[in-house]
Amino acid sequence: MQDNTEIRNPATGAVVATLPSTTTVELENTLSLLRQGQQKWANVPLKDRLACIIQFGELILANKQELAEILTKETGKPITQSLNEINGAQNRIEHLRKNAERWLSEEIIVNEGATLEHIRYEPLGVIANISAWNFPYNVGFNIFLYALVAGNAVLYKPSEFATLTGLQFAKYLYEAGIPDDVFHCVVGDGRIGEHILSLPLDGYFFTGSYKTGVHIARAVAHKLVPVQLELGGKDPLYVTEDVKDIKQAAVSAAEGAFYNNGQSCCAVERIYVSEQIYDEFVEAFIEEVASYQVGDPCAGDTFIGPLTRAAQLDVLEDQVKDALAKGATLRLGGHVLEGKGYYYAPTVFEHCNHNMLLMREETFGPMIGIQNVTSDEEAITLMQDTTYGLTAAVFSSDQDRAMNILSKMDTGTVYWNCCDRVSPNVPWSGRRNSGLGSTLSAQGIRAFVQPKAYHLRPA
Repeated sequence: MQDNTEIRNPATGAVVATLPSTTTVELENTLSLLRQGQQKWANVPLKDRLACIIQFGELILANKQELAEILTKETGKPITQSLNEINGAQNRIEHLRKNAERWLSEEIIVNEGATLEHIRYEPLGVIANISAWNFPYNVGFNIFLYALVAGNAVLYKPSEFATLTGLQFAKYLYEAGIPDDVFHCVVGDGRIGEHILSLPLDGYFFTGSYKTGVHIARAVAHKLVPVQLELGGKDPLYVTEDVKDIKQAAVSAAEGAFYNNGQSCCAVERIYVSEQIYDEFVEAFIEEVASYQVGDPCAGDTFIGPLTRAAQLDVLEDQVKDALAKGATLRLGGHVLEGKGYYYAPTVFEHCNHNMLLMREETFGPMIGIQNVTSDEEAITLMQDTTYGLTAAVFSSDQDRAMNILSKMDTGTVYWNCCDRVSPNVPWSGRRNSGLGSTLSAQGIRAFVQPKAYHLRPA
């Protein structure tokens, strides 16, 4: 008997849709179709493949209100943030429009002498994109749009918490001219994801947790195909005493920590503040977080909606109990909100230390710990005290000082006077437990092709 996938509204807990899950037989038949479709798609001129992606972007924008409502309904993301994500993800399409031809075209390396040397970039084939629910437009576009432009076929598995959005991607890709045997969206939970790992695919691109990423890497290692993992983080932010505007620094740090309810891989997850400005910063930070409107994600003034996953409430509760037991001071929140849905009060702790789970393990929710430091050296040591390596940020008026600190961070991205930011112009990558490989930039375009070297000796 075929299983069903239930879609629940995190704001109410109510079931909003019930969809038949993809079966293993359907999945294997889909792979066969994608194999055939990919060969034809790879022979479509690059400019025509790119035109389909540009048309897809236009269709998304033309229907963005409806799409934002779908995203909010199934993930709990506040409607203004859903619209922001849809609008912001368009920069991936613009990046491809400007750069795809440059990075995917044949390169002539040696064009004189007895032997000519060229490089051509061929698609990987049929790739799996096992995606995430927290920013399905951003992280999805990073993979499947770039893969399609490069001539690949895509087996797309959205998170079961963003299934309706994934199905909308398929709808509008087809409408934009992408053949249905080149992109296919499957429906289901981790069980269907597990079966995808057993299929003879040509690459695996995953966004999600460290634990699942390690499992995927181990499961497919014997295939010797590309594996790219965009995983989590425990991203630090350090505020120096010379920062020009303490209140503005607090406002920016708070948004970096609490946007999308803290459910972002690159959210600020721990804050270190120079002791000279510690008290002033903390008070400004508390004032800002206390002003956030918590409530119905469909309301335009809501900044904090429900958590997408009910299970995360227990993670937050455990971190609160641990922080209190180890001496942290709770300044705001620290409890599940009563009523329907998966709501947690925005929570701020100060006087934290690295004995606490809050400062060491990923929180992925509306909670932050703040710790004072006496020097840059102490801040650097604490910022480096993690198994993750996604982002790190410094707020300071002194660029040389900030750059010295950031140069010591073993992370894929660093920020000076900003945070929680992704641009398609530069690579998005993690180190250590934050992942493998790069999306975006030229490297993100080339991630979906394999080079073939040509040694040509004219007769």
